[in-house]
Amino acid sequence: MNKPWDYLIREASKARGNAHAPYSHFKVGAAVEGESGKIYTGCNVENASYGLSICAERTAICNAISQGEKQIKAIAIVTSTKLLTPPCGACRQFIQEFGPDAVVILSNLEGDEKVFAQGNLLPSPFDATLLK
Repeated sequence: MNKPWDYLIREASKARGNAHAPYSHFKVGAAVEGESGKIYTGCNVENASYGLSICAERTAICNAISQGEKQIKAIAIVTSTKLLTPPCGACRQFIQEFGPDAVVILSNLEGDEKVFAQGNLLPSPFDATLLK
């Protein structure tokens, strides 16, 4: 039986296969759905200078924004761990910027999933309203 977010999870899982994680060996794939309905993917890309690494979530969002999307509706994140892995703090802030009302779907290779509203993952965000 298909679940509502299977299409995003499937794309995130494929993107995970492209992850470059020779240091942590923690491969992550992400897929976002833009306002247009188009899907954009990303994977984590590590660097020997660890601070230059980028998470799958931010890669996927940058892919969407660089192709003209202004907002995202949903993001799926896939890892291989038994325990579902939520986005790090930097990614939560990044998701907030481009998808304050986004649905965040966590999944693993075993097919487990959990769905969150972005506002539940980052309940008191720093956003543009604070810059005025």
